[in-house]
Amino acid sequence: MSSPLHVTDDTFEETIKTNDLVLIDFWATWCGPCLALAPIIDEIAAEYSKKAVVGKLDVDKNLFTAERFHVLSIPTLILFKNGQEVDRLVGLCIKNNITSLIDKHSLS
Repeated sequence: MSSPLHVTDDTFEETIKTNDLVLIDFWATWCGPCLALAPIIDEIAAEYSKKAVVGKLDVDKNLFTAERFHVLSIPTLILFKNGQEVDRLVGLCIKNNITSLIDKHSLS
């Protein structure tokens, strides 16, 4: 069973460039909606381990990357394909919205 990869400012670039499809959850420990989303992110990491890498980036500890991608609200989920941002979801959302996003870009 795969769990989300903990991504930092130092590992972010390598993570998105060495994997075809990467979903990053920008979150913080004090964020209620982020904590509510965490079990869904865990499920997706396990279920989609063959399609995408799922990572989590704590915005309080990794300000550079959060600012670079203009993450103004959390949770923010950004999907990267071949190192480039291809889609984004902001706020607490249902699992199906996230998996549909991954599916859409894994087929294209």
